[in-house]
Amino acid sequence: MGKWMLLIQEQIYHLDIPLNILQQHSKIDQILIHQQIELLEVITGFETNNKYEIKNSFGQRIYFAAEDTDFCTRNCCGASRPFTIRILDNMGQEVITLERPLRCGSCCCPCCLQEIEIHAPPGVPVGYVNQTWHPCLPKFTIQNERREDVLKITGPCLVCSCCADVDFEIKSLDEENVVGKISKQWTGLVREAFTDTDNFGIQFPLDLDVKMKAVMLGACFLIDFMFFEKSGNNE
Repeated sequence: MGKWMLLIQEQIYHLDIPLNILQQHSKIDQILIHQQIELLEVITGFETNNKYEIKNSFGQRIYFAAEDTDFCTRNCCGASRPFTIRILDNMGQEVITLERPLRCGSCCCPCCLQEIEIHAPPGVPVGYVNQTWHPCLPKFTIQNERREDVLKITGPCLVCSCCADVDFEIKSLDEENVVGKISKQWTGLVREAFTDTDNFGIQFPLDLDVKMKAVMLGACFLIDFMFFEKSGNNE
């Protein structure tokens, strides 16, 4: 009887992981992402694993995100590095995994563009974010787990965060309607100049599919690494 009870509890525990994700995401239309300052990185200039707090619109922490890459990859590939980011809930349980493969960092090479894959829970793909080649604008396509196009993301021609927020608009597939945005928030002159820690805000419709809300997290992290992550060795 004891073994059966343990087995049933384990099954319920694993079933609760995706249910908790759905319940939390269904009640939010805005997410705030605050990257933590790494003192070792500031002092030595060596790239360390990034860590983030993910909060709701009330400033309450709902997730903690941590990059999981090795020293050589971080410091040899810089911001172009492949990475795994593990997103944990407040109980320390991994609920979302983001996987970015190594891709060409040149905008002049449309054959090997950036992408990120989102799993929620880990091991279960729920969507993808693929860079769309454009000569002037940063563009991305949001796809569901079947790799069907769902939404588009378009950024500004000049991605510069000098004294102002930078907005990447989330649009319908025909790009006629703006349904949300991913904003890189200005954090002040000192912090912008001497660290690579960034703050982001994500806004989307309250009734957006919860899986797509998780995919928007992946889009935000991909945008951060592509446009705002500075390599300590290059500063």
